[in-house]
Amino acid sequence: DVPVIVDFYANWCGPCRMLAPVLEKVALAYDGQVKIVKVNVDDEAELASQFSVSSIPTLAFIVSGEVVGQASGVASERDLSGVI
Repeated sequence: DVPVIVDFYANWCGPCRMLAPVLEKVALAYDGQVKIVKVNVDDEAELASQFSVSSIPTLAFIVSGEVVGQASGVASERDLSGVI
């Protein structure tokens, strides 16, 4: 029903840990307007492969079941707000 941001991460990834609080702020700011889900690439390697994740963190932006964009690296709250 709402756009989804998929966060592909790993527990050992420093930039992934830097992105986590940013995603939490965005989730609170856009509660009900966007859903943020996390996928651990170590646990879900096949799913990461399906999304062509080659580096982490990678964010996939999904609208109506279709991937409409993807970004790698640490993003700011402002960057994500612009995408949303």
